[in-house]
Amino acid sequence: MTQSPATPLPPPKERRRLREAGSLTQAQVAERVGVSRETVRSWETGRTTPRGRKREAYAKLLTSLGEEETVTEPPAVETAEVEVAEVKVEVVEVDVVDDTAVLEPVLVPAPVPVPIEEPPRAPLTPAQAFDALYAFCAPALVRQAYLLTGRRELARESVERAFQVAWQRWPEVAVDRDPAGWVRSVAYEHALSPWHRFRPRYRHPEPPPPDAADRALLTALLKLPPSYRRTLLLYDGVGLGLAETAAETEASTPAAANRLLHAREALVVQLPDLSDPAELHRRMTELASTGRLHAAKPPTVRFVGERRAVFWTRAAIAFTVAIIGATTFTLRVAPTRYEPPVPLGERVEGVPARVVQGSLSEEEVALRDRLRNGMTSGPERLAPLSR
Repeated sequence: MTQSPATPLPPPKERRRLREAGSLTQAQVAERVGVSRETVRSWETGRTTPRGRKREAYAKLLTSLGEEETVTEPPAVETAEVEVAEVKVEVVEVDVVDDTAVLEPVLVPAPVPVPIEEPPRAPLTPAQAFDALYAFCAPALVRQAYLLTGRRELARESVERAFQVAWQRWPEVAVDRDPAGWVRSVAYEHALSPWHRFRPRYRHPEPPPPDAADRALLTALLKLPPSYRRTLLLYDGVGLGLAETAAETEASTPAAANRLLHAREALVVQLPDLSDPAELHRRMTELASTGRLHAAKPPTVRFVGERRAVFWTRAAIAFTVAIIGATTFTLRVAPTRYEPPVPLGERVEGVPARVVQGSLSEEEVALRDRLRNGMTSGPERLAPLSR
């Protein structure tokens, strides 16, 4: 029995884009396909893949959304209005009928304005696009990283490292639907890395904010677990929705909601005046704006990122060459023929047993005693005397 090939599906990001382009919610897509909303969310995030009839129905729906997207209105051509005065010209036609002149005025319409197309703008270079993204996102990201870590230097380092990675992978970041979110996710991951505690420069805390209220808020934020702190910052600080917060923190929507509720409860226990989310957002914004948080210039970030990429590329090449050299040396010194191992010893028959002195018999013991006594108490020897 042969099995028909599975219906092809677009990538997870393209599925979500098609749904949003068609102005459909996940619940509406789930109702059309016949599944739950959580299943549609799993399909769009790439955690699971539809199968069987659900896959065919889902692929058919996405195909219809793609066809609707292609049928778009033609782009409007911007025209430059040319002011032309309406000119009415009266032309007198003379018809001679029975020697009577009849005057008939004829109106000539004014000329229609001619549309003038603007010349197409030159596309931005990769460096210009990167600089624009950096100028738009870097200042806010440094303040957000400061709320996550409580360290100004680590916040600047995290943002610069995130943009260096973005410059190295710019073809991927440039076509992403949310490049700011891509860089923000990398910066948060670097800022919350547990390996910073082993670095000598980050073993001692930085001076806290001078204001007592800001100091209390920063202390309360740093006491939260990293996942709770990140969820609270994305939802109440940045202003993302619950679904976007869950997707960026790589958690389910119920898990993100629970983290948010627990983080708010922990803050309210220490700071009761922050029970209002709007007040919490305002206080977090003020706290992030108190310190002097400045990021490096975009050309500097690009230059350092390129140097880092060159360094690691050369290190990888050197490591590969070392492996090749070690392998070549091993092949040169290794034996080229088979050498059988030394066989084990074989038992030889006919060899007399080893003689070992055993215990004496009674006769031998008596003889030994007699010899010993005779040597000490025997008859005196005769010795010649001299005269």
